[in-house]
Amino acid sequence: MSVGTSSTPGGRDARHPPGAAPPGDPAGAAASAPDTDPDDLPDGLVVADEHGRVVRFNAAAERITATRAADALGQPLEKALPLEDLEGRRWWQLTDPYGGLAIRVRQPERNLLLPGGREVLVTARYVRARPTGPVRRVVVSLRDTEARRRTERSHAELIATVAHELRSPLTSVKGFTATLLAKWHRFTDDQKRLMLETVDADADRVTRLIAELLDISRIDSGRLEVRRQPVDMGAAVGRHIQAYVAAGQPADRFLLRIEQPLPALWADPDKIDQVLSNLIENAVRHGEGTVTIDITPAASPREGEDTGTSVTVSDEGAGIPEESMNRVFTRFWRGSKRGGTGLGLYIVKGIVEAHGGVITVGRAPGGGAEFRFTLPVAAPAYLT
Repeated sequence: MSVGTSSTPGGRDARHPPGAAPPGDPAGAAASAPDTDPDDLPDGLVVADEHGRVVRFNAAAERITATRAADALGQPLEKALPLEDLEGRRWWQLTDPYGGLAIRVRQPERNLLLPGGREVLVTARYVRARPTGPVRRVVVSLRDTEARRRTERSHAELIATVAHELRSPLTSVKGFTATLLAKWHRFTDDQKRLMLETVDADADRVTRLIAELLDISRIDSGRLEVRRQPVDMGAAVGRHIQAYVAAGQPADRFLLRIEQPLPALWADPDKIDQVLSNLIENAVRHGEGTVTIDITPAASPREGEDTGTSVTVSDEGAGIPEESMNRVFTRFWRGSKRGGTGLGLYIVKGIVEAHGGVITVGRAPGGGAEFRFTLPVAAPAYLT
């Protein structure tokens, strides 16, 4: 895309007229950021002078409006930026920035339409030389709504998935409890036990789903708390392997290898258990052959620290298709086999990153999937 410019008689770029406020401070604090380049801003910036002519049109405004700066500069604001509200009314005629109320200083952010029906978020500031005085500049900020739309779609998908996942266990719980209450004496003790065990399992499923939703909420809002304690990673992995063996998995399906010496690790033991549980369960359920867990010292992912602890979980199954690698840690990814909510690996990534670590996925030497996460040693602040 070409970026057009226009010059004033003094040789100045028309995107930077003298006396105009910098884009980060439309009210007029020009001295605080004299070297700010409007083209560096992520949002669109359009400035009109006291005559309503466009004197600044930055690169983001070009991208959002699909209009070249050269075609917009010097044009009346309503022509360079022809906005309509969602009812099809011309916005500049409705707001009348130059002839409207003299006490008005801004327009709050709202959804408006560009030609062709594309939605943008628009806010405007009216700069006056004195209160109730004539408008010297109109500063307009434009934001693309695509990111917001993606967020809204993601939230809608999450709600739909949760509704679907909750419906099945709650229907089961309701059905069995209603049947037991209505016909308690018609069932044998074994039948009652079976139905109550099913209700108990479905209640656990609902509890897990609610816990996942809380984790996602905390991860998305940056409020996931990490309570660091000393963690013996080898012992933690060993407990998970013992649980699978007790549940009927053959002991020789698991291979645990620990490279000593390992650095002291401070992490949240409950959340590390959650990460290990998810990764090992994925390898057991979706992989084949031996599930290998390697625990090794590694370079710390955190700047200023020399060492960290790395855990690699791999299997000998079919692995993850190359085209799916970049979606593994997104919401609702389930791979080729259905089952689960598809939220587990998204939460795993959030937990690892909350610890200051990194997690990757690739292909194991045996052909299966390989997940590797590395955590910094990260001693608590009161010990540093």
